[in-house]
Amino acid sequence: MAKADLKTKENEASVLDFLNSVENETRRQDSLIVMKWMEEITGLPPKMWGPSIVGFGTYHYKYDSGREGDMLKIGFSPRKAALTVYIMPGFLRYEELMGSLGKYKTGKSCLYIKKLTDVNESVLKELCQESWAYMNEKYG
Repeated sequence: MAKADLKTKENEASVLDFLNSVENETRRQDSLIVMKWMEEITGLPPKMWGPSIVGFGTYHYKYDSGREGDMLKIGFSPRKAALTVYIMPGFLRYEELMGSLGKYKTGKSCLYIKKLTDVNESVLKELCQESWAYMNEKYG
């Protein structure tokens, strides 16, 4: 099976133009803070993935079904309902950190935060660092 035709692809759109267009002031400011952290953690510049995700690094995946593609190693998106942080390995391996993170919701690899003041920022940074390290160890 060929690579899946994903909407979420790295592109050359301006990350700052995108973030500056976020209407919710708190979400915009929180996004700029998270972007700075992720730049520090990864040592990479932010890239747009699709129209609304800011990502760092790339990995290639291949499922048993034969489906394969490229995806960001870590990133975030200032969605209307919440700031979504993409922790690609999921959250099971980070149970202890999650217990002291604060107020949040999760999906499979999505961490939903209403505002940064709802969470312990040092725990969130550590979660991002550990996720980044894991993705680099697993995918190079």
